[in-house]
Amino acid sequence: MKTDIEIAREAVLKPIGEIADGLGISREALEPYGKYIAKVPYELIDKEKMAKSKLILVTAITPTKAGIGKTTVSVGLALGMAKSGRKAVLALREPSLGPCFGMKGGAAGGGYAQVVPMEKINLHFTGDFHAITSANNMISALLDNYIYQRRAEGFQMKEILWKRVMDVNDRSLRQIMTCLGPASNGDPHESGFDITPASEIMAILCLSKDLDDLRRRIDNILLGYTMDDQPLKVKDLGIGGAITVLLKDAINPNLVQTTENTPAFIHGGPFANIAHGCNSIIATRMAMTYGDYTITEAGFAADLGAEKFLDIKCRVAGLQPALTIIVATLQGLKMHGGVAAEDLKLPAPEAVKAGFCNLDRHIANLHGFGQTVLVCFNQFASDTKEEMDLVREHCAELGVPFAINNAFCEGGQGAVELADLVVKTIEENPSKPLQFTYPLEASIEDKIEAVAKKIYGADGVHFSDLAKKHIAEAVAGGFAGFPVCIAKTQYSFSQDPEAYGSPKGFDIDIQDIVINAGAEMIVAIAGSIIRMPGLPKSPQALRIDLVDGQIEGLS
Repeated sequence: MKTDIEIAREAVLKPIGEIADGLGISREALEPYGKYIAKVPYELIDKEKMAKSKLILVTAITPTKAGIGKTTVSVGLALGMAKSGRKAVLALREPSLGPCFGMKGGAAGGGYAQVVPMEKINLHFTGDFHAITSANNMISALLDNYIYQRRAEGFQMKEILWKRVMDVNDRSLRQIMTCLGPASNGDPHESGFDITPASEIMAILCLSKDLDDLRRRIDNILLGYTMDDQPLKVKDLGIGGAITVLLKDAINPNLVQTTENTPAFIHGGPFANIAHGCNSIIATRMAMTYGDYTITEAGFAADLGAEKFLDIKCRVAGLQPALTIIVATLQGLKMHGGVAAEDLKLPAPEAVKAGFCNLDRHIANLHGFGQTVLVCFNQFASDTKEEMDLVREHCAELGVPFAINNAFCEGGQGAVELADLVVKTIEENPSKPLQFTYPLEASIEDKIEAVAKKIYGADGVHFSDLAKKHIAEAVAGGFAGFPVCIAKTQYSFSQDPEAYGSPKGFDIDIQDIVINAGAEMIVAIAGSIIRMPGLPKSPQALRIDLVDGQIEGLS
């Protein structure tokens, strides 16, 4: 089979104006970025039209390091919907350069189920990530200048919370010292870098409803505490307007298309293991304005992305999914059944059965939210019919609808079965009100414990002294009513990345608390999770090249 990038290059793209025509968006409203990409003004969102759209969330079992294929399934479902004469619109996240040049090589779907132009989407796209990085680091520079210019007045900071970011995996920048050298460089202090998807600016962009809301949230960003224990926010520096200016174009979602010319809005890109893991509220609302079915995904497994989608994004935006799809693969199930990574492609039916414990816990968790659940089997060439039938039979025993997605190899035709079952399941199961994991009025500790116990299956939660200190600051600052966003490994329900399956008898250790006062959420750092990833021994960058004017190595 051809590589992803070869398939993407051979796709016959329509001018973006034609894609907009199909949605009913005026070409005059578009801000084109070349022939096949355009920004669409968020003012076109129509709440009355939104109410008629069925929102479908795509999540997954706990993934292998190669992933499970949520984006491929999301795109495939949109293709299958179009093949069967239905109007579906995608709402996805933008890829980060860090994983593209690190582990993944790309994040725009796969095979014949991709969003295109793939190279541009995976690389600089419309500059949204650069705008977020610039806005974040502009705050850092202006904060340092604010402190420096007031030194003669005796002004000092007791604690600086704000970090710089960049969209590159770089472990050497996790902890740094700034302002070294002569006194004219400022007062030395310890700091560090997070990756751009972990920036609070990214979360703010994705949770904002419009420019006014964006500005309000930026002004409320907590930067640190002065020597007299007073909070210092962006609005105290008087720079909220300048930062909003840097994001005035980035707030509008990006319209592209799939390999079969179905429309897709791609906007924002927080990671689900270290942030809230969902595309922007604005992009989702835009897709719901123009699609009878809106298909979106949440990062990593259902214990991370889906939990945050439901407990944070849906709560903020007032969204109600009509259906949640859990993507499963034989390789993922075998990993949870005890098979070594190098043997995951080999037949192992007993291991598949043993791995059902992971799938079952995710299904139970989503049922706990009041969600109707469908299991989508993402098919690979090495999969055997015997093992695939085991998954189908297990889902039948649970009473959970099951469909196979083969869009990777067959495009939309390979997802018609999935599309038909999705529509049938939605029609036969009216949406129930969301049952959140915790009430907002609960204490920060209780909210974290609720997620840890109800979703992860932990026995308890331990808070470090640093976490307790920052919780006390959050309460004193009036932030205790925010939802919680737990940063945890994506490879296990527990905080141990090698505890596969459905682990029991573990606790969650909260090492620190980060107050995202602008994004209006409390980020809890669990275990050894790191907000600036490192590169693997053999990064994908070793295989990315420009050959005869063509990009190679993206996948």
